[in-house]
Amino acid sequence: MLEMRPTCENCNKALPNDSDEAMVCTFECTFCTTCVETILHNVCPNCGGGFEKRPTRPVNCLTGNCVEKYPVGTRVVHKPIDKGTFQEVLEFLKKIDPRKR
Repeated sequence: MLEMRPTCENCNKALPNDSDEAMVCTFECTFCTTCVETILHNVCPNCGGGFEKRPTRPVNCLTGNCVEKYPVGTRVVHKPIDKGTFQEVLEFLKKIDPRKR
C-alpha cells in the first residue's frame, strides 16, 4: 500500500490525498509536478527512475478500503535537490526512457 507522503521532497509543497500535482517514482519518492517538470525533468534524484501521477486513496468506504480506514502518511521527507550533485545524474539519464534506465 502506498505511503502517500504529504509533501514534495524538494519544495515541501503540500500534496494532500486529493492533489492532482503529486508524482511518485517506484520507491515512492514524492514530488510536485512543478519540480518534476522544471527541475527534475522526470528523473528521480534518489533512484534515477521516472515519475507517474500518484493515485488518490478512495474516500468512499463501500469496499472498506478507503482513506478513513487506511489514512494517508504523515511522514514528511524534505530533501531539497542539490542541483550541482544532481546535474551529472540528470544529464546522463534524462535522454533515456524511464522504463529503460
